[in-house]
Amino acid sequence: MSKLRVLFVCIGNSCRSQMAEGFARKYGGDVMEPCSAGLYPAAMVAPLTQKVMLEKNIDLSDHFPKTLAELGGGRVDVLINMSGQKLPAPAGTSVEEWTVQDPIGMSEDVFRTVANEIEQRVMRLVLAMRSRLPRADQPAAQTGRRFDGRRRVPDNK
Repeated sequence: MSKLRVLFVCIGNSCRSQMAEGFARKYGGDVMEPCSAGLYPAAMVAPLTQKVMLEKNIDLSDHFPKTLAELGGGRVDVLINMSGQKLPAPAGTSVEEWTVQDPIGMSEDVFRTVANEIEQRVMRLVLAMRSRLPRADQPAAQTGRRFDGRRRVPDNK
């Protein structure tokens, strides 16, 4: 089964969405292809984002803020919106709204708190995706389904 493409979006793609992408790569690389973008990308990933993620053994030093357009408009199965703004989603894309504090300009402790919250949310997302994937030992009727963010849905819907 192919991996689901998950897009994490926030305002600047400097903190929250970068954290989410990092956690998703670490914990869910077997079920998803994560990427991240910002509505108004910052000049760089915030140094405190990089620091708190390194504390969790996730190196974001090669990451940089991107716009939605820079991602090339490819298929997105799940859109995780942390921007606080309403985002249009292509047909067939599941949208989840995550209300997560924007730590930009805040203390290192706030960055850690935000990182911990995002880590937990990403872990729940990964577990939900794994629980909905067809396994080799399941009957054939369970195959040919896709994840829409909430439940298995037949491909013909």
